[in-house]
Order: sequence, then C-alpha cells, then structure tokens
Amino acid sequence: GGDLVGLVGAAQRAVAQQVRLPPGVTITWGGQFENFSRATARLSLLVPIAFGILAVMLFFALGQLRLVATALLSLPFALAGGVMGLRLAGLPFSIPAGVGFIALSGVAVMSAVVLCTRWAELPADDASFDRVLQATRDTLRARITAALVPAIGFVPMVISTGAGAEVQKPLAVVVIGGLAVSLVLGLVALPVLLLVL
Repeated sequence: GGDLVGLVGAAQRAVAQQVRLPPGVTITWGGQFENFSRATARLSLLVPIAFGILAVMLFFALGQLRLVATALLSLPFALAGGVMGLRLAGLPFSIPAGVGFIALSGVAVMSAVVLCTRWAELPADDASFDRVLQATRDTLRARITAALVPAIGFVPMVISTGAGAEVQKPLAVVVIGGLAVSLVLGLVALPVLLLVL
C-alpha cells in the first residue's frame, strides 16, 4: 500500500543493516526505482532551467524587473497548493506530479502576467493604489477564468481509474490543488505584491 520510493528506501535500510556483502559484491536497485531515480535527477536539472527561461521570457514580456518579481512571487502560492493537493489525496511525489508542478507554474504565472500587463498599460501618473485597484478590477474575470478552466479540465484525470490513472492522477491533483490555492490567495496577494514592489 505504500509508494515505490518508500518501499525501496525501507528495503535498502534493512539490507544495509542485516546483509554483509563479501568484497567486490555490490547491490544495484533497478527496475521502476532506477527509472524514477534517473527521471528525478533529470527533473532536478530541468526545473531550474525551466524557471530561468520563464524569468527571461517574463522580462521580455513585461520589461520591468519589479513586474517579473511580482509574477515570480506568485509561484509559492500555487506550489504550496500543489503540495497540499498531494497531501490531501494521499499521493507521494512522483515524476507525473513534478510535471504537474511545472504546468502549474506556467498557469499561475499567466494570471500574474495578465495583472502586471494591465497595470503597465494604465497611466503612470495615477496614484499607486488606484492604479493597482483599477488593474485588479479590469483583470478579475480573466484571472479567475485562467485558473478555473484548466482546473475543471483536469477533473476527469483525478477521477479516472482506468489504464494510466496512476500517471494522470498525481499530475491533475497538483494542478487542481495549486490553481485553487493560487486563485484564492492570488486574488488578494498579487495586487498587494504589485503595490509593494
């Protein structure tokens, strides 16, 4: 009933404590665990690269470092929601969940980009608070839609039980949980971040 990584970790600890290998003999843990380990190593390399590319693209799109910072600071809300989703569903972190976090990051940043872009379009001579409030009002529907549409689209993956459900479910749970938390917290936090920065 446990996850693969936890099972292999327990087996590795038990073998390390109870089995004495003769010189020149080694144990290799293979199969799905080996594939998971390789994929995790690749993912740990690709995720920082993806976030770096995202930051550069945001800078070209928004043109101001403070707007890029606002967009990137919206990510922790979404990522925390993805982690909460996995915990509530009782699912371990997996490669599909990692892919879900990457997809979630893109959608969460999109909401911030919509707000920041509208803010930049408004006259700069407006008072800061009024300008942020106007941008928030103007983009409210678009930001809610940007979060709800993908979240609703992933519901069939969460409730599926057929072939491939073990891959689809963690990805979908991460995206739905992340978007739900990001939507609720982002509606308040993003304008505040924009005002502060």
